[in-house]
Parts: sequence; structure tokens; C-alpha cells
Amino acid sequence: MRIDILSLFPEMFGGVFGASITKRAIEKNILDIAITNPRDFAFNKHNQVDDTPYGGGAGMVMKPEPIFRAIKSVKEKTQIENSRVVIMCPTGKTFNQQKAIELAKYDQLIFICGHYEGYDNRIVQNLADEIISIGDYVLTGGELACMVVVDAVSRMLPGVLGSGESAPTDSFYNGILEYPQYTKPREYHGLKVPEVLLSGDHAKIAKWRRQEALRTTFNNRPDLLKTADLSKEDKIFLASLNDEK
Repeated sequence: MRIDILSLFPEMFGGVFGASITKRAIEKNILDIAITNPRDFAFNKHNQVDDTPYGGGAGMVMKPEPIFRAIKSVKEKTQIENSRVVIMCPTGKTFNQQKAIELAKYDQLIFICGHYEGYDNRIVQNLADEIISIGDYVLTGGELACMVVVDAVSRMLPGVLGSGESAPTDSFYNGILEYPQYTKPREYHGLKVPEVLLSGDHAKIAKWRRQEALRTTFNNRPDLLKTADLSKEDKIFLASLNDEK
């Protein structure tokens, strides 16, 4: 996958993309990330990318010309058909795991990271295929939000994770939260690993993990259960939890 990011602060991405899973994905040539600075496409000698809003108001607004020109340059250079332009903005739909899976199916993602008071709306209406927010809060710019999305999408690409089972067992992947995990030692300060995990009975372990995942979701994010794919056995277990509560 090719990922292009339009950002006024390219230096912000070095630490995140130069480490961990994202770095390995780049080294394996599974992921190719390029940063483009819209200032390089500004018209005047000051490389101006923002201006005062028409109609008055506080703050500055990102100008359309540098963004339009930057997007055109990226598309002409890469010439990838299966591509999607994403604007990071608090006004967008909230990002989730299903969106990460969906975005991972594209050959190219182009992210536009905003700053100041927002974008000239002609950018939004004419360049963006979709607008994404990572939560109901406002950040200084779209860079941090973009990093979150890129990290989540990268995990969905074949060959990125060390284990093929890692992604499907992540929280949210199948609509519920992940089950509790344990590792060595078997006992620490009197705290023991659940016996079922030491039993070697894979069917019992799978059942325990499913029920504990449901319990965690029930306690922490019950809203997810409204749309989760639940079996008859799942519903019976959740009913017992509700009775206990």
C-alpha cells in the first residue's frame, strides 16, 4: 500500500513511522509512506497556506490553492487508480476498526492534515472522498489523528503482523473487546493464571476467552453489543451477566 500525507509539519511523523510495526512494514515493502508539504505548492514567496475567513471570525483558514496543487501533484506522480483521499477533521465520521479494515483494501490512501481553524470548504467538497475523526475532541492539527489511522490500517495489511491471528483477536475486530491475556509466571504475588488456560483443552479455552471477551464488553462498552454478531450461546451468557448485575 502507498500512503501519501499532506502536512505542514512533516517532521512530526519521523518518530512514529520510524519504529515498531510501521517501520517493519516499510522495510518489508508492504507499506510505502511519503509526506508532502502543501507549502511547497503555495503561490507567493512567503509560502502562504492560510488566510483570514470570509465573513469574519477568529483564526485562519487553510487556502484551497496549495492543497489542490499538492493533491494533483501526488496523483500525477503515483498514478494509482484504487486510491482514496481522506481529510482528518473533527466534523467527520468517527474512525473505528471496521473503517480500518475497509481502508486497508485500497492501494493508496492520501491523507490531508489540517491546521488552524479548518479548511476552505472547497477542499472538503471537491477533493475528499471522506472525512474522518478519531474522536469527539479537537487537536491542534490532523497529524496525530492521521498517525492513529495509518497505524490501525497498517495492522490490517497482509504480512505486517507477526502472527496471522493477531488482528482477528484484537478488540473491535469482531465487534467486541478482546479477552484477558496472561503469560508466565503462573503465579505472581499470590495472583494466579486461570486454570482453564493451563488445561490444554482448546475447546474450553476458546469458550472461556469468548465469554471473558463478552464480559469485558458488557462491563466496559455495552453499546458494542447492540451490533455485535452474537450466537445463541453468547446471548444466554450475556443474559446471565445481566441477571448477576
